[in-house]
Formats: sequence, C-alpha cells, structure tokens
Amino acid sequence: MRSRLSKRGNYQQEIETLLKTTSKIKEYYDLKKGDKLKELQEKKSLSESQLRNCDTRKQEILAELNKCKDLMRNQDQLRRNIEDNLNYRKTKAEVDELASEIESLEEKILKIGGISAVESELVKISQERERLLSELNRSHGTMAVYQSNISKNKIDLKQAQYKDIDKRYFDQLIQLKTTEMANKDLDRYYSALDKALMRFHTMKMEEINKIIRELWQQTYRGQDIDYISIHSDSEGAGTRSYSYRVLMQTGDAELEMRGRCSAGQKVLASLIIRLALAETFCLNCGILALDEPTTNLDGQNAESLAAALLRIVEDRKGQENFQLIVITHDERFAQLIGQRQHAEKYYRVAKDDQ
Repeated sequence: MRSRLSKRGNYQQEIETLLKTTSKIKEYYDLKKGDKLKELQEKKSLSESQLRNCDTRKQEILAELNKCKDLMRNQDQLRRNIEDNLNYRKTKAEVDELASEIESLEEKILKIGGISAVESELVKISQERERLLSELNRSHGTMAVYQSNISKNKIDLKQAQYKDIDKRYFDQLIQLKTTEMANKDLDRYYSALDKALMRFHTMKMEEINKIIRELWQQTYRGQDIDYISIHSDSEGAGTRSYSYRVLMQTGDAELEMRGRCSAGQKVLASLIIRLALAETFCLNCGILALDEPTTNLDGQNAESLAAALLRIVEDRKGQENFQLIVITHDERFAQLIGQRQHAEKYYRVAKDDQ
C-alpha cells in the first residue's frame, strides 16, 4: 500500500513538472522570443559583415595614404636634387668666370714689364695728347664761327618779322611742352592698361589651368596622362596676340596633345576646357549646354564626367540664373547626372513610327 502511495506521489510530481514545462513553453511561444532571437542573430551577422567591410576599407585607405606619402617624399627628394643641381651650376659658372678673369690679369701682368714697355706706353700717351690738342684747336675754330653767326643773327632779329619773337617762342614752347606732357601721360596710361591686361591674362590662365587640372584628375580614369593645361605663346614683341596650345603632362614629359591622343581623350579634354572657361568667365551667365558629351568616351570616363557635372550643379545650386542643358542618347549618363533629383524638365524625343 505504501509503495502504491509512493508511486502515486511520484506521478503527481511528474505531472506538475510537465504542467510547469508546458506553461513555460506556452509563455515562450506567446512572447515570440524565438523570432526575436532569430532577428537578433541576423542583426548580429549584418553588423559583423559591416565591420569586416569597414576593416577592409580601412586597410585600403591606409594603403592609399602610404602610397601618397611615398609620392610626396619622392617629389621632395626630386625638388632638392634639382635645387642642388642649379646651385652647383651657378657656383661652377662663377668659378669659371673668376678663373678666366685671373688668367686675363696674369697675361696683362706678363705683358707689362721692362723699360721698353713703359717707353711704348709713354709714346702712346704722347700721341693721344697731340690728338686731343688738335681736336681742341678745331673746337676753338668752330666756336669762332658760331660766335660770328650769333652776331649776324642778332642783327637779323632786329627786323620787323622777328618782332615779339621771344613771346611767340615762349607760347609755342608752352604748347609743345604741354603736348609732350599729355603724350607722356597717355603713354603711362597705355602702359598701365597694357600691364593690367597682361596681369589679368596671366591670372585667368592660371585659374583656368588650375580648374582644368582638377577636373582632369577627377574625371579621367586612364594612367597615361597625369593632367592637361593650356599654354599661351606671344606672337610678336609688344603685342597681346597669343597662340594657344593644349599640352598633356605625362610624368616629367610635357607634350602637345595634337596628334598624340585618342578621340575619347580629345572629347574629354574639350569638355573639361569648356567647363573651366565657363567656371572662370561665365559665373554671371549661368547657361551651360552640352550636346552629346559622352561621344567617344568609355564607361569609366563617362561616369567621372557625370560626377564632375554633379559637383558643378551642387556648387551652383544657389545661383538663380544657372541652367544646365544636356542633349544625349546615353540614358545611363542621364540617370547618372540625376535627371530626377536635379532636372526641372526632362524631354524624351523619339522618331515617329511613320
């Protein structure tokens, strides 16, 4: 009997334990902790993936930073080498000039020596004295002729046609001097204006080349051209006429682009130069029109050009009169420049079926 009661008690305990377990399972199910656990695990996996991406990006940035530091060190070393070379050449030229002067003085010292050399020098000095005396006598004769002419002219000045000649001469002299002073002022004004124009030209050329260099380095994805620039050569002394050339910089070599670049590079250079000219001279006239700008451009350079246009649009978004007009068949290029975000109007032109 006691054994049965013991088993019954055990069964009762197992049933209570089972009921508690069932209650906990139901409570776990009702609170949806399994879903929350799965959600937290997914967030954890996403965070770990983002962390790995950030580490990878960090390593890439560190590698690029080290590369830039190496490049700067190489440039500094090259600059120091060039300066040392220039100083060496300057010092060598000075040494050569001093050596030549020393040799010349030594030769003169060797030539002057003995009584014969002194007597020869004395003869030369005597001949020079005779020549000067002869020239003095001729000057005295010329002076006598001038004095005779002066006496004759004084007699002529007493005639009626020379009446008040001093006053008339003084009036003409005043008019002449006034005209000369006016001409000098005009020459100074012209020179100042010419210098101002030359400074303006130089300043604008530097500004244009700076913008061209930045746009090229931001846009061009090739490795064969570091940057391009516009070079101006004067076509004659004292004139403001220039011959402009587009040069490309490749390492230490500077070459003219004409005949040395591809069609795509020509198109990209033309667009960048137009953008630089617009940025420099057309800030108050904000219309920029591009017709098929991606002609002969590959995908990477087209994307870079779109990014450059976006930067210009972003910089000028506060300018009331700015307007960008782009005509293109490249729909992807239109999407890259943000046709929905920045375009007030968007036209799609198609041919008629007929």
